[in-house]
Parts: sequence; C-alpha cells; structure tokens
Amino acid sequence: MTSNALDDLVRLLDLENLEVNIFRGESRDLGGRSVYGGQVVGQALVAAARTTSDAMPHSLHAYFLRPGEMTQSIVYDVDRVRDGRTFAARRVQAIQNGKPILSMIASFQRPEPGLSHQQTMPDVPAPETLDDQDALRDRWLALHPDAPERARRALLRQTAIEFRPVSPTDPFTPEPHAPAQHIWFRASGTLPDDAMLHRCVLAYASDFSLLSTALLPHARSYLSQDMVVASIDHAVWFHRDFRADDWLLYSMDAPTAQGSRGLSRGQIWTRSGELVASVAQESLMRDISDT
Repeated sequence: MTSNALDDLVRLLDLENLEVNIFRGESRDLGGRSVYGGQVVGQALVAAARTTSDAMPHSLHAYFLRPGEMTQSIVYDVDRVRDGRTFAARRVQAIQNGKPILSMIASFQRPEPGLSHQQTMPDVPAPETLDDQDALRDRWLALHPDAPERARRALLRQTAIEFRPVSPTDPFTPEPHAPAQHIWFRASGTLPDDAMLHRCVLAYASDFSLLSTALLPHARSYLSQDMVVASIDHAVWFHRDFRADDWLLYSMDAPTAQGSRGLSRGQIWTRSGELVASVAQESLMRDISDT
C-alpha cells in the first residue's frame, strides 16, 4: 500500500518520452524557493536509465546550475556518451526555459562478480523506537505558533519519504551541534519490484538533510531566515541492491565549511548492516544576516 505522496512521486519519476533521448518531467512544490534538487537528480537518472538496457546505475555526478521553477515542467536531454561491454555512460541536461538547470553524468554497469568488503554500520537505535516526522512536526509547531507561513507549509506538506532522526533538532531554534547526524528513512509505502525505481527513489531522497548537516555547528537550519542555502553539486555511488521501501540508515557528516560552501558526506545502510550507497554534496551556505 502506498501513500498519496508516494504515488505522486512514482508518477513524477515516470517521464514522458518526447523524442529519441528527450524526456519531460513535471515539477512539485515542496515548500522551498525552487525545485527540490533530489527531484531533478531522480528524474535525470530515470532519463538516463531509459536509454540503457541490462545495466544498473552505479554512480552519478550532478551539478546544479540554476534554480528550477516549481510551476514548470523540465526537459531532460540525454547524450549516449559510451556503450561498452560492461559499462555505459550517459550525460543528461535538465532544461527549463531553454537553459540548463542541472548537468549530470551517470555510469551504468552490467552485473559481474568481484572482491567485496565494507565498513561496519553505526550502532544506533532502531527506527521503531524513534519519533516519526509527524510527531516531531506537531511538537515543533506547538512550540512556535508564530512560525512563518512558508515554514509551516513546508513542515505540514505530506512527503513521499518517511524520516526518523536519531537525534532530532528543532529547526526553528537550532543549537550548535557536532556536524554529524543519523536519520532512518524509507518510502512511505510499498514500491513496485523494480530495482531501477528503487535506485531512483534513493537518489531522490539522498538530497534531504545533507545540507543541514553542514549547518549544525553554526546553530542554523534550512528554515533560518538569515541564510541562503542550496545544493551546488551532488554525487551518489550505488554499491549493493536494496529496497527503498525498507528502513535505510543515512549516516552523515560534514568535515568542513568555508567561503559560503559546506561539504557533506553520507553513507546509506540497510537495517541488516549492508552498505548500499555513498553520497557527497557541496552546498551553498551564505550568511545574509549583515546584508
């Protein structure tokens, strides 16, 4: 059984084929100032996958070039850079109003055996022992009845991804914390048995919370009115198969921030301890309090 928001996400990732190598996707308003970056990354990966066969994505590297308009569709133009015996590469341009808003290259690999090892999963509480996002949202809004309307709408919006942070922080009154956090997440319902879709949903979800990790030491959040924040670039490496509708642990840290930019890293684990993906992102963190 899926939620209405998850049904909508699955539709959002089912791009319209306009012409050979050209696709179109809709946009959604998630309460930010521009299109959510994970939506564009997820749709770009779908577009690339539609031009390959018998291979799965193992990595993607994307640059956000311009903010996307939430009220307009996005055209995805795929360049078939290479088709080898094992690997295939695709370059994707996401276009609005004739200008690229994202440029991404993705690499695909056909299955093959090989050496295998991984780090050990962090020891954190199980998701069932933690407050869900609805309980946290209600608590925060009760504590801040005068919260800005834009922030209230963002928190109250139904989401296709369910989150349970291990150590939640109030986004309205952030306090300094070490630049690291752990969040359990999963699709808010059952997804079809389509391994490619599960990777695209993970790519979509991977843009949540990374940027906020780099803000933690500075007592700022994505709702802070004196900050301009945005993803600059985003990379995902897929290591092993998984289901995006089972609980996954997103373990994140941010080793540095400087020059209005922060670097965040993430590892994504199944609850059985398999490392299934790694993520890295550089983000804009511009303090406008003195402007």
